[in-house]
Amino acid sequence: MSFWEFANPKRFMDWTAKVLPALSVLTIASMAVGLIWGFFLTPDDLRQGSTVKIIYLHVPSAMMAINIWIMMLLASLVWLVRRHHVSALAARAAAPIGIAMTLVALLTGAIWGQPMWGTYWAWDPRLTSFLILFLFYLGYIALWSAIEDPDAAADLTSVLCIVGSVFAILSRYAVRFWNQGLHQGTSIPVATGERTVSDVFFAPLLICMAAFVLLFVTLLLMRTRTEIRNRRIRALDLRSRNA
Repeated sequence: MSFWEFANPKRFMDWTAKVLPALSVLTIASMAVGLIWGFFLTPDDLRQGSTVKIIYLHVPSAMMAINIWIMMLLASLVWLVRRHHVSALAARAAAPIGIAMTLVALLTGAIWGQPMWGTYWAWDPRLTSFLILFLFYLGYIALWSAIEDPDAAADLTSVLCIVGSVFAILSRYAVRFWNQGLHQGTSIPVATGERTVSDVFFAPLLICMAAFVLLFVTLLLMRTRTEIRNRRIRALDLRSRNA
């Protein structure tokens, strides 16, 4: 089956109706295992105490905040190039999930950072770029709501998504770009394979990261289905008015 077949709304709805039940169960199970293991079955850190366990919320949410925007970028590019409505609706559906992940990352980062830094907030490069990314999410959602023509809204939000991707990249690599700043480096650098997370915290963290990915995919499919239904309702309403 070709990937582009899912650009057909009917095929997308049929396929997602089949996979969503199993995907939802897998999401709930992995989230329960990761969080219970991480928060209740791992020891306190020698220096950070029990506050280190916020890593199981902070790292996965921060990872998803950035990667959801990148997913929106790819979907927006597909819309601009091939004009597939499902891709534009998927990007729109992902934005509220992304802003929730960004907010969780900012709040948990503040709670985690206060005992270590002595303050809830600092104008650190990564923290600042994350705050700007949060504002881009807000602007993206507001722009969709402000324009009545869905195709025009998809065009303009796609351009905004391309511009905002600069800050998504800065959020991901801010510590590498600037050696200064309070924020630590990436917990699990993919390029080097090295990690700053102790072995006892590593396995539940990986499960939590996988659970957040599954949570995003599950919510994305649900919300995209809702967006497709809403688009159909608007089309039927417009036809009835013009009849």
